[in-house]
Amino acid sequence: MKIPDCVGVARLWHRCLFYAHNPYLVCAVHLDGVDGDSCLDFREDPNAQAVELWEPEGATYYNGELILQPQQRRTQQQQLELLDTHPMFTGKCPQCEYEFDRDWSARVHWDCPECGWMDDTV
Repeated sequence: MKIPDCVGVARLWHRCLFYAHNPYLVCAVHLDGVDGDSCLDFREDPNAQAVELWEPEGATYYNGELILQPQQRRTQQQQLELLDTHPMFTGKCPQCEYEFDRDWSARVHWDCPECGWMDDTV
């Protein structure tokens, strides 16, 4: 069940009167979840305890989820060079200019079958 009132930024599901307190069943009213992006049956439980959202150093909340910020291993110049040369961005091998197939969305490895260039950067 993914609706803003229940699992959105505020994470209010635990504060709803209809919260089932069951790991397999979130809502006692809508057993299969709700259609759409809101729940007309959401009622705030006045006895519910507030959950504190804390952020450790190097993390932040994004859409209600705590996300650790990645450590930057490359300088800005190295990142720009990667954009200019890596086949993920150019579609070509940086050594022999071999052109990779255009179906880049499913590709995990960028090793060149022509010259043997190996992708060890990403």
